Amino acid sequence: MLDVCLLGTGGMMPLPYRKLTALMTRFNGSNLLIDCGEGTQVAIKERGWSFHPIDVICFTHYHADHISGLPGLLLTMGNAERTEPVLMIGPKGLDRVVSALRIIAPELPFEIQFHELSQKEEVIEAKGYKIRAFRVNHNVTCYGYTLEIERAGRFDVERARAQEIEQKYWSRLQKGETIEADGRILTPEMVLGPARKGIKVTYCTDTRPVPAIEQNARNADLFICEGMYAEKEKEAKARQYKHMTFYEAARIAKEAQVKELWLTHYSPSLVHAENYMGGVWKIFENALPGKDGKTIELDFED
Repeated sequence: MLDVCLLGTGGMMPLPYRKLTALMTRFNGSNLLIDCGEGTQVAIKERGWSFHPIDVICFTHYHADHISGLPGLLLTMGNAERTEPVLMIGPKGLDRVVSALRIIAPELPFEIQFHELSQKEEVIEAKGYKIRAFRVNHNVTCYGYTLEIERAGRFDVERARAQEIEQKYWSRLQKGETIEADGRILTPEMVLGPARKGIKVTYCTDTRPVPAIEQNARNADLFICEGMYAEKEKEAKARQYKHMTFYEAARIAKEAQVKELWLTHYSPSLVHAENYMGGVWKIFENALPGKDGKTIELDFED
């Protein structure tokens, strides 16, 4: 099971009624955060989720509304007595940007490990997450992220017995462990059936529509995508500043055949996102306007 919370839905600046866009997920006791603008830790606190288990922090890009809340968050994590390393993932320059922000948070009880993205697409595996970063098209280097929770195949008792694998090894093999025993190498593939469908979430903000988004979001259980502008007459503005409209996001969702679309990263001038959903639903029916704190539990299919 994967818990997903859209902590905020605003772009550019926090508002009294709308926090800046950020996403947090929880899986198997590990939390992952994408972006950390001003006030993100307030949104986490309001949702009632914990700071201590934040193991991975991904950044789409380094505009202030996506990273300026990091120093305060790190200090709060330190105050929560975290000592385990934290993995940070982001475009080239991550170490330099974080080090600059840490001038006001210099002493932390945990190590920060950096993974700087340099390719068009990269895959990082951490804490049970398969994280796929893909480059998009903003006015600075920017990435979207697909989070996948993979699911192994069912344990096949008959295959285990046919290969004379002792029962005492079954549980370890089922958990993915490779075992050397009695002069043999026992692998999970020897006793597991085909991989089952896992869970997939794709998150993308601050970009024009590009093929990489559709490719990486294909068949996602949840697609969270920016809709900076809802007014159709602002499409030229979206092109100018390299953002998207509600309707462009909906077309990507339709082409990618995702199960559900949440819109986010609204312009400060957009007050009532829900008023524009009629045009979105004509393109992609299973779309929802994102709201601060919106949460869903995604479970494995039987």
